[in-house]
Parts: sequence; structure tokens; C-alpha cells
Amino acid sequence: MLAKLSKRPRIRSCAVRPSGRRCAAAGAVGLALLGTGLAANGPVKPDLDRFYDQKITWSACEGVELPKDMQCGTVTVPLDYAEPGEGTLELALARYRATDGPRGSVVLNFGGPGVSGVQGLAQGRKDFLGLTDDYDVVSFDPRGVGLSSPVSCGTDATSRALEATDGEEMADPREVLRQLREVAAECAKHSGPVLEHIGTVNVARDLDVMRQALGDDKLNYLGFSYGTRLGAVYAARFPEKVGRMALDGVDTLTEPLAEQGLASTRGQQTALENFLTWCTEELACPFGQDARDARKQVVELVHSLDENPVPTDFGYEFTGQDLAGAIGQGLYTKETWPLLQRALAQLMQDGDTSGVEALATGGAAPTAPQRAEDPVVDPEDVPPDNVPAALMAVNCADDPDRPDAERLTRDLARLRSEYEEVSPVFGRYRLAQVVLCYGRPKGTDYIREQVKDLDTPKMLLVGTRGDPATPYRWAVETAERIGSPAVVLDNRNEGHTGYGSSECVHRKVDDFLLYGSLPPSGSSCGPGGDDRL
Repeated sequence: MLAKLSKRPRIRSCAVRPSGRRCAAAGAVGLALLGTGLAANGPVKPDLDRFYDQKITWSACEGVELPKDMQCGTVTVPLDYAEPGEGTLELALARYRATDGPRGSVVLNFGGPGVSGVQGLAQGRKDFLGLTDDYDVVSFDPRGVGLSSPVSCGTDATSRALEATDGEEMADPREVLRQLREVAAECAKHSGPVLEHIGTVNVARDLDVMRQALGDDKLNYLGFSYGTRLGAVYAARFPEKVGRMALDGVDTLTEPLAEQGLASTRGQQTALENFLTWCTEELACPFGQDARDARKQVVELVHSLDENPVPTDFGYEFTGQDLAGAIGQGLYTKETWPLLQRALAQLMQDGDTSGVEALATGGAAPTAPQRAEDPVVDPEDVPPDNVPAALMAVNCADDPDRPDAERLTRDLARLRSEYEEVSPVFGRYRLAQVVLCYGRPKGTDYIREQVKDLDTPKMLLVGTRGDPATPYRWAVETAERIGSPAVVLDNRNEGHTGYGSSECVHRKVDDFLLYGSLPPSGSSCGPGGDDRL
């Protein structure tokens, strides 16, 4: 459960939210509608001074689950940067103060897209205390995420997409498209106006407003996974404002969403095979001691749960696709492999889904959203599906390759075959995340077309060889697109990202952020944390 902030960020406009709650009166938004008219000398630029002139008011975070030394605040940004008078969003921030007088801030993004920065900073506290020697360490919930006007598709969007891509349903392409259009409409209904203005380009602009509100001339930044995409977009949009930027678990900037999903599916399958090799060397492994047989058992377990889902204590049935998502979460780092082993043993031996459910939800039991008594929605009202809903919304908004009905019906059978050939465990689950873009507006081409050949200070890119989500080649390809500012650190280890699992990566990233010290070109971190050239 999310701990409570003193005020929950919300949309301010005259629109009525789908939940039925009224937004604050439009009269409270004191900005003229600019950006649509024409002056004598050309288009009028939107007036953003109000947003860049604000300062953040920090106070203690309410809630027993948050560290006592963490502070919380909000920053106000336009709902639509082209028309800043039409409404605003309040974004949730959190920070740890520097131990001495800070020389500025370092801002963290934990990825997803859809991961709460407030919760990420709270849960990862010990990993970042070294940075507080010089910096206030700050993170935030991006628009549409967590406490910052969270998007939602309802409780069954993913399952309905999985039904649409099921083998039997695919025999009628018109039915597939109908179901996907319905899911897209449900997402728009549940999410409200923020859904039309979600995506990394807008979050990068929010990040620059935060930089100014924090009082920093330059943005010092550490981004993980999707957070590397955000950092690269910021660097392209505001090159003169880039300070020290480290990107760990580097995302692609060029591959279409379908290709991204296929690469991640392949990475997860490799990680699963590595996990099963490790598991079958342990006596407690629920699959026995034969790795090849263990791989067959996992596939059979997923198929069995798809055919006969298990009822849960939270009013829904746990399916094989739910299990695929839970296993994928458990594979992100080797540190969670023992948890995954125990959770699978509970499921197979006792029919107990609690362990795999906890993995699927990041350690928190699923909860139904509750209505707050006051007009400011409590953190407990964050929709249970916010993380997958935000992930889909941002990825779709960032991808310009929106297939039309003809192309989707033509390609769907081929895509399913390709995904399931790469992984009979994760194939359907990952494909469903891709096809849910159908029915949404076309995404931006800014990332693919503009984020390249950057003119910024040096930035550190960390790629991990055994990364199940962001393959190492993406770090190399993104470095080539960024150009001369990019310095790649080769992390020769397993797991998604390196900062939290490799002492070597952790040290080199901190040395860069704190002291500006970059590793030599071509250097690497080996297993066990040793440095290599």
C-alpha cells in the first residue's frame, strides 16, 4: 500500500473526471490560453513562466511506511504544454537531504514506465545514501503514475487483450479488433484527460520544470531502464541543461514496439533458463534436478493455469498469464531468484498463489481502490492496474508505428507465432502488451527522429550482458545514436541494470555523479565486482 502524502497531486481544470469527482474550478488557473493564436511576427509561444517560477515546499511524508528522513512535495506542470491555460497537473516528489550543504540535486527515475519514484526512493533508500554526501537525492511520480494523476484501464484490460490474441479468437480478426478497441476506450474512460498528454516527451518537459523548481542550473540525473529513455529525450530536448547524467539498463530509441517486445521476451526466456539451471542445482527446487525437464514443467504449469485458473483471496482467478508476469518480475535480479523459487514451490506443492502474487505486484497484495472521504484522493485510491496501464500508455505514446486494422489482422498470427517460438512461457503475455496500442492515437516520432547526435557533456551508459529486459546491444546502439557524449560501461553480470547488484557499477556511477570521474572507454565490471579493461 502506498504511504500517504500530505496532498495528492491532481488535475486542475473544469473537466469532470470519469470517477465523478469534480476538478478544481477553472478560475483557479490564471493563465491565458496561448499557443493557438498568431501574432504579427509568427506563432505566439505558450507562456510557461508561471511554472518555471515556482518553488517546492517540502514537508515530512505522512505514513508509517516511508523513511522518517524522507521529505515530500509537489510541483505543478501544464496538462498540455501547447495550451498551458487549459489545466494543470500536480506531480509528487520525494527527497533525501544532503548530509551537508548540498551543491544541488540528483534526480532519479526507476523505470517502468509506470514505476513510482516516491516508492522507489523509499524502498531503495540504502542504495543512494552515498549520493547524499553532496546532493539532495530526489525522485518523482511521472504524470499518469502513482500519485500523479494515475491512469487506469479497469481491472481486466490485460486479460481481455490476452483473450483477443488467443488462438481461437484470432480466427475472427474483426472480433480481435473489436475487443482491442473496447479496451482502448476503457483506458480513456478510466484515465481522464491525462491520457491524451502522457508520454516521455511531456515527462522530459516536466523534468525541466522540476530542475528549475529545485533551484538547479543543470540536471544531474540517474535513470534506470525506461528512465534511460527519459534521460536521453531530456538531453535532446534541453542539451544546454544537462549536468552529470548516468543511464543504467539502456533502452532502445529506434526499435518498433513489436521488436522491443520480442527482444525483451527473448531476454526473459534466457533469464528463465539461467534461473532453472541454478534452481535444479538446489535440493529445494520444486522442478527436481534436471534443467531440461524443469523447462518443460514451467511451460506445462503456465498452460495448466490458463486452462484451469486458481481462485485467489482477492476475488479474481490467477491464470497462467498472471504466472508469466510474476515469473518475469522474479527474474529481474539474481537476488530475487530464491524468492521466486519459494513462490513457485508454494504454488506447485500447496496451490498457494500468495508468493507469485506478491512477485507480480512488487511485494504488495492487490487491493481494490477505495473512495476517499475528501475531494483529494488518498494514495490508497491509486488503481491496482496503474503500473501496467501506465506502461502501455507511455510505450504507445512513444511509438509512431501504430498498425491499422488491415496490417494488424495480417500480422497478428505471425507475431504470435514469433513470440511463442522465442518463449512459450512469456510469448503471449508480452504480445498482449504490444497489441494494446491498437485503437490509441498515433505516437510521437520525436524520439526516433530527434534523439541522436547530441551536443551535451559526457554521459555514462551502463549495459548488462545478462539483462533480461534491456539487452546489452541496446546500450551499444543507443551510445552510437547519442554520439560523442556517450561512454559505455560493460557490466558482465546477470540481472536487469547493474547499480543495485554490482559493487563495481555502483562505485563507478557514484564516482561520476559525485566527482565527474568517468571510467576509461572500453572498461567493464566483471562477476564479483572486479574492474576490467
